[in-house]
Amino acid sequence: MTIGVGGSDFATELAGLRNQRDAVPPIGAEEHARRVDRAQARMAELGIAALWLDGTTNLAWMTGLKHGQSERPVGAVLPVRGPLTYLCPEFEVEKLKTMLALPGEVRGWEEDEDPYALFSDILRSSDVSGGTVALDEMARVFVAEGLRAALPNHHFIASGPVTGYLRQRKTEQEVALLRQAMGMTLEIQAAAARGMREGVTTTEVGEFLAAAHRKAGFDGGPAFSIVLFGEATAYPHGVPYPQVLKDGDVVLIDVGAPLHGYVSDITRSYVFGEPTRRQRDIWNLDHAAQAAGIAVAKPGITGGAIDDAVRGVVVAAGFGPGHKTPGLPHRAGHGIGMDVHEGPYFVKGGKEILAPGVTGSIEPTITIYGEFGIRLEDHILITETGASWLTQPARSVDDPFGVA
Repeated sequence: MTIGVGGSDFATELAGLRNQRDAVPPIGAEEHARRVDRAQARMAELGIAALWLDGTTNLAWMTGLKHGQSERPVGAVLPVRGPLTYLCPEFEVEKLKTMLALPGEVRGWEEDEDPYALFSDILRSSDVSGGTVALDEMARVFVAEGLRAALPNHHFIASGPVTGYLRQRKTEQEVALLRQAMGMTLEIQAAAARGMREGVTTTEVGEFLAAAHRKAGFDGGPAFSIVLFGEATAYPHGVPYPQVLKDGDVVLIDVGAPLHGYVSDITRSYVFGEPTRRQRDIWNLDHAAQAAGIAVAKPGITGGAIDDAVRGVVVAAGFGPGHKTPGLPHRAGHGIGMDVHEGPYFVKGGKEILAPGVTGSIEPTITIYGEFGIRLEDHILITETGASWLTQPARSVDDPFGVA
């Protein structure tokens, strides 16, 4: 029997979890103010006159305002010089003021008025009569088109060179939040493994994962939860039907949740019972591919170089080629922060250069349709000289959680 798998139950494991929410403090108003300063410095460097933050993660990252998107534009205008101004429907102004982590003027537009004209007025009051406006890269098309129509004298670009650039370069506190979130989810993964028993369903496991993340102190239940048994583990993003666990099945769980806005994302694959030679070989191959990814990770390389290293191990073992199955159909990994998937992406041919402070997954997924799949996912931090793990990878196919 695989060490650390089975022998307990979900009720016992849930009772043993402790709340760790306050282990690392959330991002405060002072840090949000520094983010605004860094954004304006970056805008000046790039010749950008103003930035529009829609109701997206970019707005939450910059200002702490978590509003979301709807058919009515809500967001913030940041000129290259001067204060940030929030924009929302007039009937939302008073509520929005209660939601602000970073103080600022809130301007409202009535239902029969043009919100984009208000955006134009805000720019004029900030002495921005022309130039380049960076639009939130996650804004809806109708918002982008409305802003373009209201500002015919401006040039528009996506906000990535400002928002993406800054969000990729994590501060020490951001790294600490991610490390804490990852560690908490890894503990829950180990608890789920101990609670496995023959006959349990993927639905029951998912319910445990949801309850466990809430009890551990995350912002809520999992942002995503993939639980697979047996042949279904070959499908990277899961299948639309539940499965029942039986002896000898591969188990794959990919789960994460936000902690003070920063998302965990850990995948573990193991065998319920005694691994076969085939299961053992593929697990070890995936483990070696993951190790190859961090071995090349350092500042100055591209995300594509990590994918090349990971994929090279799998292809050298006779799988593929490229993204063909049986093999590795999935990119090697992705950046992570307040979004579970954000730049940079560790994908074949990726040209984005990695900088110190980048955090992201290395998660080779070996897919063998009709048999099983293995994915081992942990996250790295790009340091000044190389890379380090935010959590320790699985130890071995016989002792995935390092119990012995």
